[in-house]
Amino acid sequence: MTNRYAVILAAGQGTRMKSKLYKVLHPVAGRAMVQHVIDQLNTVKLDKMVTIVGFGAEKVKDQIGQASEFVVQDEQLGTGHAVLQSEALLKDKEGTTIVACGDTPLIKGETYQALFNHHEESGAGTTILTAKTDNPAGYGRVLRNETNEVERIVEHKDASEGELLVNEINTGTYCFDNQALFAALQEVSNDNVQGEYYLPDVIEIMRNQGKKVSAFLTPDFEETLGVNDRVALAEAEKTMKKRINEKHMRNGVAIIDPDHTYIEPDVVIESDVIIHPGTIIKGTTIIKTNAEIGPNSEISNCSIGEATIVKQSVANDSKIGDRVKIGPFAHIRPDSTIGHDAKLGNFVEIKKTELGDNSKVSHLSYIGDAEVGSNVNIGCGTITVNYDGTNKFLTTIEDDAFIGCNSNLIAPVKIGRGSYVAAGSTITENVPEEALSVARARQTNKEGYVTNLKNRKRD
Repeated sequence: MTNRYAVILAAGQGTRMKSKLYKVLHPVAGRAMVQHVIDQLNTVKLDKMVTIVGFGAEKVKDQIGQASEFVVQDEQLGTGHAVLQSEALLKDKEGTTIVACGDTPLIKGETYQALFNHHEESGAGTTILTAKTDNPAGYGRVLRNETNEVERIVEHKDASEGELLVNEINTGTYCFDNQALFAALQEVSNDNVQGEYYLPDVIEIMRNQGKKVSAFLTPDFEETLGVNDRVALAEAEKTMKKRINEKHMRNGVAIIDPDHTYIEPDVVIESDVIIHPGTIIKGTTIIKTNAEIGPNSEISNCSIGEATIVKQSVANDSKIGDRVKIGPFAHIRPDSTIGHDAKLGNFVEIKKTELGDNSKVSHLSYIGDAEVGSNVNIGCGTITVNYDGTNKFLTTIEDDAFIGCNSNLIAPVKIGRGSYVAAGSTITENVPEEALSVARARQTNKEGYVTNLKNRKRD
C-alpha cells in the first residue's frame, strides 16, 4: 500500500473572525475546527501528520497534542510557503501527501479516504478536491480545457471576468505525489496581486512537467465549507448539528425538534431515548435506552441510566442511575452520583454528593458535600451547611433516615440509620440510629398580644 502523509494548514490568525482566539481554535459543535480535521484524517491510515502553525502556535499545539508533528511558519507568505515549511520532515519520502485546511471542519473521513483512493488509482501527480456551487465568490476557480482536464486554478482576486463565471471551485484540499510536490514548490513564485506563494500554482507547474492533474468532485459543497468569519462559523455549526442529530435519529433516538436540539460529537445515546426541544447535550455524555431528556435541559459529561427522566434541568460531570426522576428546574453539579429510582424535584441543587437508591429530595433543597444512603427522604427547604468560609465539610445521612422540612444540617455531622429530624431543626451534633432529633426553640403563644398592640397605637 502507498505511504500516506498529511499536511494541515493551521498558521493563519483569521483576522476576519475579529477575535482574540486563533481561527482554527474556534469551536464547531464544542470542538475546535482543527480538531475536527485531525479526527477525520485519523480515520484514514496515515504514516505521518504534520501541522503548520504560526499565530497562536503553542495554543494550537496544546489542542492537537501528540496527534501530529508541528512546523512553525514564522511569516505567513501564502499556502505554498506554508506547505514548504514541512520540507525537512517529508521531502524525501515516497507516497501520497494530502494537504488539508485547519478551517474546514465539515469534511468527513470518508471524503478524505475517497480522495486518496481516486488520486492513487488515477496515477495523478496531483488531485484537487473540488465542488460546485451557485455562489462561488471568494473561491479559487478550477479551469478545465476542451477535453475537461484540469489546466490550472485561478484565485478569485486574480480571475478575469470570464473565469469568475466558473462555478467549480477549489476547496483547498489536495492530494499530491509527495516528492513531486516539493520539487514543484521550488518553482512557485509570488508574482500575483497578493505577493504570496500560492499552493494552487503547483497544479500548472506539474501539468507543464507532463504530470497528470486530476480532480475529485465531491457532490456535497456544504461539506467543504471553509470558515473565515463568524457567519461561516454559524453555517458550519448548523451543518454539524444537523449531521450529528441525523446520525442519532437513524440509530433510533427520537429527537422531537432537531432544529432546536444541540448535541456534541462525542455524546453516545442509545435507541429509544426521547430528546425534547431546547435540549443541549455536551461532552462525553452517555444516555441509556428509554431515557427522556428535556425540554430545555443541559447535560454535560454525564452518564444517565435507563428510563431516567430529566426535565428542564442542568446536570454536569455526574453519574445518574436508572429510573431516576429529575426536575423540573433541578441542578446537578459536578462529582455527584445519583442511585437508581431516586428523585430530585424542582429547585433542588446537589453538589459532590452520593444519593442512594430510592432516596428523594423532592423540592427546594441544597445538598452539597454529602453521602446520602438509600430510602432517605429529605424534606423541602433542607440544607447541608457544608462551608464555613474556608473549608468544606461532609454530611452523612444513613439509610432510611427522614429529614423534615426546613432543616439545617451543620457539617460535619452524621444522621444515623432510620432516624428522624424534626422539621425546622438546626442539627449541629450527630443523631443516633432510629432517634428523633428536635433542635428548635419551644413554641410560646402570647395571648392578646395583637389586641394590646393595637390599643397602644390608638393611644
